[in-house]
Amino acid sequence: MARYLSDTAAKLGSYFGTPRETSVTDDINLAIQRNVIRNLRAVAANDQDLAARSELVYDSAMAENGVLKVGKVTDFQAHMIQHQYGAYTHTNHGMGLAVIHPALYRHLAPEAPAQFARWAREVWGVAEKDDLAAAMAGIDALAAFTAEMGLPTTFSELGGDASDETLRAVADTCLLMPGCAKQLSRDEVFQILTECR
Repeated sequence: MARYLSDTAAKLGSYFGTPRETSVTDDINLAIQRNVIRNLRAVAANDQDLAARSELVYDSAMAENGVLKVGKVTDFQAHMIQHQYGAYTHTNHGMGLAVIHPALYRHLAPEAPAQFARWAREVWGVAEKDDLAAAMAGIDALAAFTAEMGLPTTFSELGGDASDETLRAVADTCLLMPGCAKQLSRDEVFQILTECR
């Protein structure tokens, strides 16, 4: 279930789309993210908890049905990177996203600190006053939660090839999206990938 939900959680990344102004879509998205965290912890403690499992199924439906993208331009750059990484290494998509998202977000947060800070404060309970510091603390909380759920946090843990040759090939062939927070270059994608080792 954790593998599947890591992909669902990644879909909730539509929150980081544009426009950055607060909308009802953002409010719903952040609430669902909190619900995913709460119920994943419940299922991790008791995999027979049908109430928590039911909540996660509903969260998954909300992540996939398009409601959270209404009024948003999203790019899903992490998915594009992982699609290529998975093509080269035959690794699981959701688990690859669990590795890639924190590294990617560390590159995007400086371009949209207020948006990332709101996510960090409302989803992860981060208390830092400075927006960029809050954003980075939220990303650290995401990485810690990933580990808590038993998901890989590095390509090494995932069991995928992380050689310069493979990572360069991934960076040079992945689909580059226009970027919600910023347009990534192939060199920056390579840097993100090396940070995932």
